Amino acid sequence: MDESRTCLVTGATGYVGGRLAPRLLSRGHSVRALARTPKKLSGAPWLSEPGAEVVEGDLSDRDSLVKAFAGVDVVYHLVHSMSTDADFAAEERRAAENVVAAAQQNGVSRIVYLGGLHPTGTDLSEHLASRAEVGDIMIESPVETVALQAGTLIGSGSASFALIRHLTERLPAMTTPRWVHNRIQPIAVDDALHYLVEAATARVPSSRTWDIGGPDVLEYGDMMQVYADVAGLRPRIMVVLPYLTPALASRWVRFVTPIRGKIARPLIESLECDAVCRDRAVDAIIDRPAGGLTPYSEAVALTLERSARGDGRASWANASAEVSPAEPLPTDPDWAGEEIFENVEARREHASVATVWDRLEREGRARGEIAFARSPEILRVRLRDNRFGRSYREYRLRGVGGSGEVVEVTTTNRFFPRGLAGLAYWRLGRPFRALGVPGADPFR
Repeated sequence: MDESRTCLVTGATGYVGGRLAPRLLSRGHSVRALARTPKKLSGAPWLSEPGAEVVEGDLSDRDSLVKAFAGVDVVYHLVHSMSTDADFAAEERRAAENVVAAAQQNGVSRIVYLGGLHPTGTDLSEHLASRAEVGDIMIESPVETVALQAGTLIGSGSASFALIRHLTERLPAMTTPRWVHNRIQPIAVDDALHYLVEAATARVPSSRTWDIGGPDVLEYGDMMQVYADVAGLRPRIMVVLPYLTPALASRWVRFVTPIRGKIARPLIESLECDAVCRDRAVDAIIDRPAGGLTPYSEAVALTLERSARGDGRASWANASAEVSPAEPLPTDPDWAGEEIFENVEARREHASVATVWDRLEREGRARGEIAFARSPEILRVRLRDNRFGRSYREYRLRGVGGSGEVVEVTTTNRFFPRGLAGLAYWRLGRPFRALGVPGADPFR
């Protein structure tokens, strides 16, 4: 039986939607990406694939949704506000009602919603309560709904994971609220996407919620310690202050990390309760990934592969079903992913491309550099690591002029700091690098 569907993805420029769309296409589905600003997706390579399109629409504008949902089988609702505005819950409610109304008017057969894990019988933060309410609106609608509930998603671009990354990287010792002892069941973004893709066609008995999570249940503080171990950092020292309120904690997070305060506070508040699967009922409708669920430490390691390879800024090349979804995308927030510092120089040489390549490789071997990546256009070398981080140098060559004997050489130096010491080494060392002080420049 043909299992292909026409799937509309809301939030296609977001963390989950931007990674889900190419994976739906790879499974033979057609994908209509809904975006308020379609030009944000103009570089996405999957939009050139058969069955892919982008449409303009706004969840607050029901008429735009009615138009966008025409001919759609499955709607993925992946948008959730991280606003601290007083009326954000009302806006979320209206958006959910608009999605349901547009889906019902167009005969959409299924809504797939991604919400958050939360315990029952306890007071929830405003944002968790809003997510639960959105799920209830869709489940109680006439449109069949598969509401997946996940805890912390582990991957570059995830706000919850960014909080773990930046706190652990920047603070060898920290005062923490008591929620560091709360239990979390994180899930690798690759596994979460597996469940979302399968939810398009999974046979379900009725509309309801389904908890999804990875194989590990950890205290939040343990998640930071595992991150430190995988990243090669020393164990973190944590001193719990039971009276550190979410408001104070969010200001503290804003001060020590690049995460904005309007995002930090909802994240902090959501940690006030455990986020653990209540059951594994989802196993009855969706098989687990072929290789099994990804352990937390392995999921963290996948997010650090970019620094291990020396890759630069996020590229649309990562927007492919063949590339790990832990890799960053250009639409991810500025604070997502690890810290990278770069400087770029360009010059022209009167020689052939082959001659310049030979010279660069010969000089690199003489300096003891390790060739790390090589293609007809790029040579990347890994420089000597120091205790402050990893350094890479990347050369790009381009022949210019009709004779082919003029080469433009672009040299990019790239530094990945390790922990707070690495950040200080780079930021405070600028004047010393300018003066040529030995050891101050990671590229020499």
